Amino acid sequence: MPFSIVIASTPTGGMGFQGQLPWKCPEDLRHFRHLTTTVHDPQKRNAIVMGRKTWDSLATQQHAPLPARWNVVISRTLKITSPDTLVCTSLDKALECLSCLSNVESIFVIGGSQLYQEAIQHPQCQTLNLTQIHQTDVICDVGISLPPPPSFTLTHSRETPHCTFQIWIRRLFGEHPQISDVLEETSSQIRGRDLPRTRKIPTLLSHPNTEEQQYLDIVKDILQTGHRRGDRTGTGVISKFGYTMRFDLKTFPLLTTKKVFFRGVAEELLWFLKGHTNAKLLRDRGVKIWDGNASRAYLDSIGIKDRSEDDLGPIYGFQWRHFGAKYKTMHDDYTGQGVDQIQDLIQRIRKNPTDRRLVLSAWNPTDIPSMALPPCHCLCQFYVREGKLSCQMYQRSCDLGLGVPFNIASYALLTCVMAHMCDLQPGEFIHVLGDAHIYVNHIDAMQEQLKRAPRAFPTLTITANHKNLEQFQADDFVIDRYHPGGKLSMTMAV
Repeated sequence: MPFSIVIASTPTGGMGFQGQLPWKCPEDLRHFRHLTTTVHDPQKRNAIVMGRKTWDSLATQQHAPLPARWNVVISRTLKITSPDTLVCTSLDKALECLSCLSNVESIFVIGGSQLYQEAIQHPQCQTLNLTQIHQTDVICDVGISLPPPPSFTLTHSRETPHCTFQIWIRRLFGEHPQISDVLEETSSQIRGRDLPRTRKIPTLLSHPNTEEQQYLDIVKDILQTGHRRGDRTGTGVISKFGYTMRFDLKTFPLLTTKKVFFRGVAEELLWFLKGHTNAKLLRDRGVKIWDGNASRAYLDSIGIKDRSEDDLGPIYGFQWRHFGAKYKTMHDDYTGQGVDQIQDLIQRIRKNPTDRRLVLSAWNPTDIPSMALPPCHCLCQFYVREGKLSCQMYQRSCDLGLGVPFNIASYALLTCVMAHMCDLQPGEFIHVLGDAHIYVNHIDAMQEQLKRAPRAFPTLTITANHKNLEQFQADDFVIDRYHPGGKLSMTMAV
């Protein structure tokens, strides 16, 4: 597992005197406590790794000296029976043990000097959190060589009356050049800005994101064992049938191995939820993903010649809000016509959360001939447990390169919006894939994506408290800590 180092020292590198801190700096103690106890998942703790002398300076009797964290001591002789404390013979053994524990979120090495010198050269060391104490007259009998080696870059510095907090990030080359590029870009963006202490720079680096790895494993499996097939667009695909992915909505599943256009996701979902079928309304919001299927040439090619350009017919939004109504044109008013599945779902989730009929369907065989494109993500079911709303969606046709990353984010956002409307918390999004395929003109880009290491998912905040779907705007959804890899260009097959 990757880890961070936490160091406090004088400007000349002094760190301690006779086994104790030779200064009093309450800001640094608060910073240390906040840094090492803050977790995104309340079911997990951070781990702190220390040498035997550091343990002896902190420990009282045989209790863990630092509560609410896993304490790991590097020692060959120490015997400890505390359930919160682990003794390992080396740093590598400690990292190996911690990587096997599912309830560890982040790892911090906190000293002493010998362990620091080993850790700072370790390939899994990604971040240095350095506090420089301003007191220059203190006496120290132990220290560390400063500044950090040239393989680290200073990305943030914040000064207080008694100390300066700095964040140094390891430059990564060779296996992960794209991470180095992102660090350079991010450093230029945040330099000189006072970041909140809760913002953890390690989220910019590779992360054991097993949820995004599901997607990458599917891509790899299709490329290696899929079948070449023709398709409706004439482009050609590599295809396999039947996969499932699960995403915990404590974070938001916006893929990080390439940049996903979240504003486009939000604008399209709100367009669906408002029952719109006019592609121009979406295009006016800067989202052009439906333009290829809304052109005059395309509509004529599928035999829809009696509707105007941009009229997509009774697609998702119409089915969600007016299922069963007779579709005329995109300009008609359908108020009160058909079944409003969204409002019906909201009411039934509120009144009977254990209902097994919480189903939203966009697949209407009667209307399919009138649609510019039959629904790819055609049915989903909601499920409530312990105050959390989950959603499982079935997608009949799955474009792994362009469509699926967008669809994951769209239905995760739909689940969050529905939970918000029903006074519930988001639970899980489960994605069931039918015909999963990679277009042949996407293969090179997908192979490039497989070389990238996933990073931590961002978080989503709904900033508005609307109880009417019509009131939502894309700006009401805020994505934080999203640090994706660079854009991968892929052409949409129409």
